[in-house]
Amino acid sequence: MGTERGLRESKKQETRRLISDHATRLFIEQGFEATTIAEIAAAARVAKKTVTNYFPRKEDLALDHHEAFTQSLARVVAGLAPGEPPLPALGRAFRATLVGHSPVAGFTGPEFARMVADSPTLTARLRELHDRREEALAEALAAASPGTVPSIAPRATAALIAAADRLLFRRIQELTLAGRTNDEIEAELTPEADHVYGLLLAAVGPGAGGGPAAP
Repeated sequence: MGTERGLRESKKQETRRLISDHATRLFIEQGFEATTIAEIAAAARVAKKTVTNYFPRKEDLALDHHEAFTQSLARVVAGLAPGEPPLPALGRAFRATLVGHSPVAGFTGPEFARMVADSPTLTARLRELHDRREEALAEALAAASPGTVPSIAPRATAALIAAADRLLFRRIQELTLAGRTNDEIEAELTPEADHVYGLLLAAVGPGAGGGPAAP
């Protein structure tokens, strides 16, 4: 039974990747708004209903890392040891995504970045995902905060961190669209991220963080 479930899950993941890959190719070739679910289904050789079962929103076909994106900051905080300040851990996590050229940090390649930038729908969806990321972070910070802090403190800290995160994400996209390679972007963003995290430390204080984004 376990083997059978594993095969079914593997098949589902394979189908999901197939649909997502064909959707991304069509979005880049034709533009997001101009591409239909029917065209994606035909390219992937599946029914339209299969596409919408895996991806209820058309935007999720393009931004298919949305769950990892919205939860990534919160997961770092949730994994902290008792009393460990979140800011250094978040800085290290960002550095890891920078070194790994992760799509979660904004490394998407120039064609994909241009496709998103040219689509009002995807641009709006990305703003929504940033907002959801901030909300998830605020909840994680609240859960990790001592009861003595003001109730607004986790939300205020999350707002500052999320604003910095948006800035760094946009900076990576900006450099991508300017034709810079991933290695060049990493080299330029490393000191910039350290500077941003230094500003965060000054803003939130040592109780919420302990240093810049250095490993």
